[in-house]
Amino acid sequence: MLRSTLLRSAALLCCLAGAATVQAARVNPLTVPSTLPFQAPRFDQITDADYQPALEQGMAEQIAEMKAIANNPAAPTFANTIEAMERSGRTLDRASQAFFGVSQANTNDALDAVRSAEAPKLAQHSDAIYLDPELFARVQALYAKKDKLGLDAEQRQVLEIYHSDFLHAGAQLNDADKAKLRLLNTQISTATTDFQQKLLAGTKAGALVVDDKAKLAGLSDAEIAAAAEGAKERGMPGKYVLSLQNTTQQPALASLSDRATRAALFEKSWNRSQRGDANDTRALIRTIAQLRAQKAQLLGYPNYAAYSLYDQMAKTPAAARGS
Repeated sequence: MLRSTLLRSAALLCCLAGAATVQAARVNPLTVPSTLPFQAPRFDQITDADYQPALEQGMAEQIAEMKAIANNPAAPTFANTIEAMERSGRTLDRASQAFFGVSQANTNDALDAVRSAEAPKLAQHSDAIYLDPELFARVQALYAKKDKLGLDAEQRQVLEIYHSDFLHAGAQLNDADKAKLRLLNTQISTATTDFQQKLLAGTKAGALVVDDKAKLAGLSDAEIAAAAEGAKERGMPGKYVLSLQNTTQQPALASLSDRATRAALFEKSWNRSQRGDANDTRALIRTIAQLRAQKAQLLGYPNYAAYSLYDQMAKTPAAARGS
């Protein structure tokens, strides 16, 4: 009896050890190149718990890569500076593209928590690159002699974009102003993340609940069935839910024949985040506008519109308005 018990215990321990080994051996799918066509994310393998460590690893890897470029004792060349920067951050690219795609389309509490935690870190990560004086010195040195480097049209364009991006990010600011900019960028990132999450929550909470199927006249049978299913998912069987789309002009407005239902749906959409509840974004909008204005002024622009249009076709707010 004792021997059989010991054998069973030993077998169980072996199974547990084997499972632990398999778990320990698992590779985060966001930290390695995908095997799918065009390196599409392996969503069949990715879990919510994979995003944050992949983002953290990606930032650490890219900072190390950028430090190696900045500290390279060799004179700057297009290959050892611009091309090297272009190759950096592969893990971060993979993780951030997958994460933000999912969190914008199908978020949950776990992903919201990751976004809140990582958004300011990503802003600080960008500043660590663009406000690095040694890194900018190499880009500046190449830009100053761009006509003598024998670059083709594509290489020249890439160099000019890098130089412009560094300038636009504040690379020429003094140390005191760089410190102010870092703080502003962190605050803006945190505030805009809060805004996006409140807007998404307000959109979900603002769905129109309809009790009478007759009030949905004009919608197709499939649309009405979807509204009924939406109500069931929210624990409201026998009712109908018209979810809000990310626009004030809801598609169902074009089909609904009941005027009161159209008015109610439009009102829900128009005021989705202006109801004085936890999802109200008005205070955040004021905060973001103030922070952006401070950032634009610090970087020498009259306003944030002028700052944000620097690389757009219009170039200036006046041109965008046609005035």
